[in-house]
Amino acid sequence: MKNRLNDPEWKRAMKWFYRYLSKYKWKEAVGLVLVTVCAVLNIINPKIMGFIVDDVIGDGEGIAGRMGILPLAVALMIGCQFVRAVIRLISQWLFETCSQDMLYDMRDGVYRSLLQKDFSFYNRNRTGDLMSRQTGDMMAIRHFVAYVIYSIYENVLLFVIALIMIFSVDWRIGIAMMTVLPISAFVTYLQSKSIKPKFMKIRDRFSSLNAFAQENISGNRVVRAFAKEDYEIEKFDVENAAYRDAELDAAKIWTKYVPIFEVCASFLTVILMLVGGIMCVKGAMTLGDMVIVNSYLWMLNMPLRMFGWLINDYQRFTTSVVKIYTTVSEKPKITNPSKPKNEKKIKGEVEFKDVSYNVEGEPILDHVSFKVKQGETIGILGATGSGKTTIMNLICRFYDVTDGAVLVDGTDVRDMELHTLRDGIGLAMQDVFLFSDTIEGNIAYGDPDCTLEQVKWAAKMADADGFINEMTDGYDTVVGERGIGLSGGQKQRIALARAILKKPAIVILDDTTSAVDMETESQIQKDLKLLENETVFIIAQRISSLKDADMILVVENGRITQQGTHKELVEEEGYYKTVYEHQLGNLKAQTA
Repeated sequence: MKNRLNDPEWKRAMKWFYRYLSKYKWKEAVGLVLVTVCAVLNIINPKIMGFIVDDVIGDGEGIAGRMGILPLAVALMIGCQFVRAVIRLISQWLFETCSQDMLYDMRDGVYRSLLQKDFSFYNRNRTGDLMSRQTGDMMAIRHFVAYVIYSIYENVLLFVIALIMIFSVDWRIGIAMMTVLPISAFVTYLQSKSIKPKFMKIRDRFSSLNAFAQENISGNRVVRAFAKEDYEIEKFDVENAAYRDAELDAAKIWTKYVPIFEVCASFLTVILMLVGGIMCVKGAMTLGDMVIVNSYLWMLNMPLRMFGWLINDYQRFTTSVVKIYTTVSEKPKITNPSKPKNEKKIKGEVEFKDVSYNVEGEPILDHVSFKVKQGETIGILGATGSGKTTIMNLICRFYDVTDGAVLVDGTDVRDMELHTLRDGIGLAMQDVFLFSDTIEGNIAYGDPDCTLEQVKWAAKMADADGFINEMTDGYDTVVGERGIGLSGGQKQRIALARAILKKPAIVILDDTTSAVDMETESQIQKDLKLLENETVFIIAQRISSLKDADMILVVENGRITQQGTHKELVEEEGYYKTVYEHQLGNLKAQTA
């Protein structure tokens, strides 16, 4: 297996983690100093106990016995324990606040990174998988910072201090105690080497389970509509069993090694009883010294018992850090140019210059060229999968062209500042997404500081004001997740209102009126004509949505096969005329 310490990915992930932790290094340092003080204070009580046994209880004739120092010694022991408790409380509070503050920064950084990813990233990664980075993996890191760091340091420190103090009492007992160290070190190495791939598998299975649950909860209505509850439960059980098995595989590792640490810890007591007892009988060591060594014994036992658990926690932590880092370190392909060329606000002129776009070698657009002047309305018609939406995605620069160039106001979009470009575009997507917010909040999403009057203006333009006012709470009506509670047509009109509220230079309507009736669509078309200087792109399957456009593009198999006005295209043999006659025939049949 590849050595983790030589793994470049592991090193980069740890460096990324320490960048966040370093902000709170002084708080961590103070906490570790307090842990050190707390550990050193453990020296006092065993010494006092040995002193009491030899000088007070032993014969009572010593100076301590004559002075009646026993109550003072007991009081000192109690006071020492109280001081340790206070110091431990402060140190644990420091580590906990440090972990929460660092986790806040890390979550914020990861979330910002996710928002900067391009569409291709989200095409490859499932939402539930990404959510597990912000939940389970983050909690593993928090646990490491809040508990594991100081626990490892404290246990190593206690072990070293205990050995030093035992050697100071009698070097022969110290050497006897050290016989367990080689065994413990070897077991620690074996467990660390064995457990890492198991925890990597656990994180993979947890991500898969989380993604499956998220997907099926979101699609619960589809599951119920097709009565597939039992089928989905069976699939979930498979994912759940895989996660359980991964956890059990890891458990087999620590159940194999942790008992060995327990045996080593217990063996220390046996050594003390045998070696120390013999030495006391022979007079080579006093009873008080044996009490002192026995009092330090827990400082050896506890680290040995804890090493197995701490190794588990450490490996969980490193696995989670690598998982999160792998996600955030993936650089988006769509980035801002180093020196943007565009102005602060776009005007709306669009040109495609011999544009081709491929995905993994498969052509989506093939040598597409057209030019749109500011203020024109462009209709785009084509069969499903012909490349219509891809044209809009390239204008917004959600993807970059494979060949050719997309120009906005005469500037290649790859040379434009992304925020300026996208802020100047109002997009009503084919797949309408509404947030769990009020209707007003959803419409005002593009301009949260706008007034209610502006929201109502946009709603009227989208012919949504009527049904909104009919709701009990009007614009304050809270819609469910993804717009649950609204019809398809209502969601489309709210999405349209959201797109035109900020008065963008370019308005893109991707099949936005497919779920509304013909009368509503006609009203929306009339309202859109009132927009001033906005360039409007309308993607639709209905000829009625496109016929008033200044220019109509017909897209077939990634190529523009026809281009012209409605009147010109109806008189020309081709796809447009075929669709027109088909829809006109259906309309005549419905009115007959």
